[in-house]
Amino acid sequence: MCREAFGCRGTGVDAIRFRTKNHLALVEIQMSEGSRVVPPGSITLTVDENLKRDNLAGMIPADLTEAVLAGETITSADALDVLALPDSQTLALVLDVSRIRRRHFQDRVKLNFLINVKSGLCPEDCHYCSQSSLSTAPIHRYAMLPTDTILEAAGIAKATGAKRFCMVASGRGPTARELDRFTISVAAVRDRYPDLEICACLGLLRDGQADRLRESGVYAYNHNLNTSSDNYGEICSTHTFGDRVDTVKRATGAGLSACSGALFGMGETDEQIVAVGLALRELKPDSVPINFLVSIDGTPLQGENQLTPHRCLRILALYRLLFPDVEIRIGAGRETHLRSLQSLGLLLANSIFVGDYLTTKGQAAQADLDMIADLGLRVEGADETTLPKHRNLEVTLKTGVLS
Repeated sequence: MCREAFGCRGTGVDAIRFRTKNHLALVEIQMSEGSRVVPPGSITLTVDENLKRDNLAGMIPADLTEAVLAGETITSADALDVLALPDSQTLALVLDVSRIRRRHFQDRVKLNFLINVKSGLCPEDCHYCSQSSLSTAPIHRYAMLPTDTILEAAGIAKATGAKRFCMVASGRGPTARELDRFTISVAAVRDRYPDLEICACLGLLRDGQADRLRESGVYAYNHNLNTSSDNYGEICSTHTFGDRVDTVKRATGAGLSACSGALFGMGETDEQIVAVGLALRELKPDSVPINFLVSIDGTPLQGENQLTPHRCLRILALYRLLFPDVEIRIGAGRETHLRSLQSLGLLLANSIFVGDYLTTKGQAAQADLDMIADLGLRVEGADETTLPKHRNLEVTLKTGVLS
């Protein structure tokens, strides 16, 4: 599906355009005396890469958007072209790809509220995380919160307009005792706020644990892949990319809605950004959080700041192209890296976290609500279905501990 447009110097040719139809490329050569079509394979061209880069942007967004709207999937080559667009073309990309978001999610923005039910004390060595065994960041560390505190947070989530309540616990994975305490709290939240979706994030799951979560009233399970398989060893050595994939599969196998995304800004290449997106696509998640590294002093990645607002927008546009009818959520780092362009991110994503993150402060909830309203968008209601009808996950939530 690769489309290219560029000029050719010193050849007597004004422009060359590749057009694709049913994967058959036609080359149209525009010369001063007119145009003619050259059959595939009958001409060899040497491309000036600078000219290609400068002019490629004029065609890619519209062509790829139309293809995705028509039901096609983009290739890794297409994805790399999107990431390579210059800053001068980022706004055009955002506006065009936003048509996909509008097609599937109209004017709705889903709000998600996060609570860190267990903080720090983690044996894993994830380089980006302030809760890891390597971190010396002065964060608040505590064991599993009591149910009353979690219920208080759920009440704040509800009052803020959040539809999903994300309960996150640090650690490699839950112990039997932690899972017991967690499921008791889930049942309490479901009893008091039955229309709140509960998403659990407890690390790597063992046999039977996903079923326990589902039975207690958990709707979704979050476990991000974070980066590509070939880069994973650079950010963590205590578990593998495959371990993360296995946990997502355990969650979906138990009937939980899969929530899995990635974290950018850790030194990954364009190829690795694309690779993790394609790996996620194979898992068929219902929601894909896009996080941007918040560099925290005391972590191995302190001082990393490789992102710009335009690069973040191109990544969001790419993931909307990869996941046209999936909930794309802007997660951590939007305030830091999108900065004054945060609102443009919501032309691509249809979901955000409102309030604070795991160990860092977020933007004030009212500022998020104002941003949504200023864009002419609205908060998705509890009685509205997030995903398009053809993607609805048939999950029946329990109304109590035993029913």
